[in-house]
Amino acid sequence: MIESIQIQNEASYGSPCETLSGLSKFNFIYGSNGSGKTTISRIIANESAIFGGQLLWRNGISLETLVYNRDFVDENFNQSSKLKGIFTLGEKDIDVLNKIDEAKKKLNLLKEDGLKLKKTLEGEDEKGGKKAELVRLELDFEEQCWQVKQRHDGKFQGAFVGVRGKKAAFKAKLLTEATNNSAELKELDDLENRAETVFGETPLAEAMIPYPNYESFLSLESDPILKKKVIGKEDVDIAAMIQKLGNSDWVKQGRAFYKVNDNVCPFCQKKIESSFADSMNDYFDEAFDKDEVAIKTLLTNYKTNSDGLQQSLQSIVENPSKFLDTEKLKVEKELLDSKIRYNLQQIEKKQASSSQIIELDSLKDILAEIKNLIDSANNSIKDHNKTVSNLAQEKTILTAQVWKFLLESEIKKELANYLSKKNGLKQAIDNLTKQKEDKLEDYKNQNAEIKKLEKNTTSIQPTIDGINGLLQSFGFTGFSLAKSEQDRFYKIQRPDGTDAKETLSEGEKTFITFLYFYHLLKGSEFETGMTADRVVVFDDPVSSLDSDILFLVSSLIKSIFDEIRNDNGQIKQVFVLTHNVYFHKEVTFNPKRSDKALKDETFWTLRKLNQLSKVNKHDTNPIKTSYELLWVEVKNTDRSNLSIQNTLRRILENYFKILGNIDTDSICGLFNGNEKLICKSLFSWVNDGSHFAHDDLYVSIDESTIDSYLRVFQQIFIKTKHEAHYEMMMGEPPRKIDMITPS
Repeated sequence: MIESIQIQNEASYGSPCETLSGLSKFNFIYGSNGSGKTTISRIIANESAIFGGQLLWRNGISLETLVYNRDFVDENFNQSSKLKGIFTLGEKDIDVLNKIDEAKKKLNLLKEDGLKLKKTLEGEDEKGGKKAELVRLELDFEEQCWQVKQRHDGKFQGAFVGVRGKKAAFKAKLLTEATNNSAELKELDDLENRAETVFGETPLAEAMIPYPNYESFLSLESDPILKKKVIGKEDVDIAAMIQKLGNSDWVKQGRAFYKVNDNVCPFCQKKIESSFADSMNDYFDEAFDKDEVAIKTLLTNYKTNSDGLQQSLQSIVENPSKFLDTEKLKVEKELLDSKIRYNLQQIEKKQASSSQIIELDSLKDILAEIKNLIDSANNSIKDHNKTVSNLAQEKTILTAQVWKFLLESEIKKELANYLSKKNGLKQAIDNLTKQKEDKLEDYKNQNAEIKKLEKNTTSIQPTIDGINGLLQSFGFTGFSLAKSEQDRFYKIQRPDGTDAKETLSEGEKTFITFLYFYHLLKGSEFETGMTADRVVVFDDPVSSLDSDILFLVSSLIKSIFDEIRNDNGQIKQVFVLTHNVYFHKEVTFNPKRSDKALKDETFWTLRKLNQLSKVNKHDTNPIKTSYELLWVEVKNTDRSNLSIQNTLRRILENYFKILGNIDTDSICGLFNGNEKLICKSLFSWVNDGSHFAHDDLYVSIDESTIDSYLRVFQQIFIKTKHEAHYEMMMGEPPRKIDMITPS
């Protein structure tokens, strides 16, 4: 079944696209001549031939389309005197017909199974099912990949070249890397540091950080003089006293004052004997002086070496390399400076009191840590300079390592979950697709079997008999349908056998064309295919027809509606397009419809605005005429007695005189007595052309009079065999009315 029709830039349709959507089993389209109806029928007849038209079929399954429009009339009646034969299933071979019926049931079951598989695959609207699950899975994983990209895009833009702006491309690249990437897994910090060089601006080689040799400086910490008690000779007569008092450093300091005080003791202010002076000189001998020099030399060397080391480190801090952890170096340098100050104080203390044993704070660990910081920076500089010298290869290596990091550290769990679900869905989709293809193949084979059976029991004679029967029943005796001399064709002939096609009136040609199409709906122009499901279109089928045939055509079409509602036959959907108000009202009449369209029908109107066709959908039948409103007044039990007679006359005028051109005198001749008088009074006003309410005053207005008029009004339709129209407009079967006997 067709679910929607789209038309754009075709014939009288422009842009934007006009769409008939939400189509149902029965679709009624009303529009004046030239409003675009035939374009719609042509799209349904042959979508591929209309560039600007497109049909959307339910479940993607297209049905055979049979379209009655002026193209159909021209193709079948304006080229030659012969009509193509319509093959229908015969009724003699019951066994073959039963086999066809069983084959059709199997075909329908295969179709249902195929649709179930399609639903599982694609959902109700072709936007669900397993395929939609796969699409959602792909989109979800795509978003997860993109979030990873967003987190690292700032640092790794160079690794994402070509896929930075497209989610799908980034996901595809990641999946490719998951299959092919064999790079070494690196830490994020290492990757980011290298990325600054490799993916940044074209880098330059960096200078290595110089580091002074501090081994000789460290050796000063273990100088023996620091742990040596520097005192005088022990065999001098005053040595025992000095050692007993432990005041060697005090005596040494006082000796300096003694020398500058003319050998007068600086403590007691007495003249010192020469022997005491000699003892003092002997106590502080040459060895003592040598040790004093060693202490002084140690202090000098320590100051010189420490100053050089501190200046070198200060220069590194003031001109830091981007590869060096400068802040950490500053901390270590401050600690080093503090220890150097302390050690210098200790050496100076030793110089002042040489007899003391001094131990310096070791700088070994601090200098080793500083060396490690500089060595680490220099190693990075070496790597950097190596990268600079071989940048292209480094980019390739780093890019692979970045993707390896993403795969192993960022999206490993999500990737495994995605691949597992995708494999499951793909397997399910493949299995369902295979089952669907198998069902389709079975469907084709079953359909071929049906065609084979149809070919064994088809005939064009039933169509001849059916059309001729309808022609005769409606008074068309001047021509009939017969087999042509050429097999598989018909001809239209006069009672004497002569060709009648060229001499048919427009009404006759239109009517037999419609009958031919009507029988084609239940058959086929070929020996097979008469049981195929179909969509049928009637595009203005009542042109040039008088009222009798108009209502016959509408009745035949409505009989098709009944077959569809009862699920009999192969027709599954109908489109009726017309500009004829009366035909539209007849063919759309349904007493079950209230204010809204029924669930199985849609209503549309076509209008031209600024020479462009526009489609409008309506919730109910949009075509309401004054004629219909007159019938509403007749059905109304609270009607006005003053105006009801004129209402009845206007209905008769519209239906019998204007539309049907029926002789009113012949109608009145069907009545006798008082009924005949009432009939004449109704039609006399019609003949006079009077339509005013006050004209009713010439008869007595009471309930019995009104009942008489209503009874005769009903009988007019019954006696003229237009009872069906009366029933349709009143919405109920006619009541049995006792006839008035002629007086």
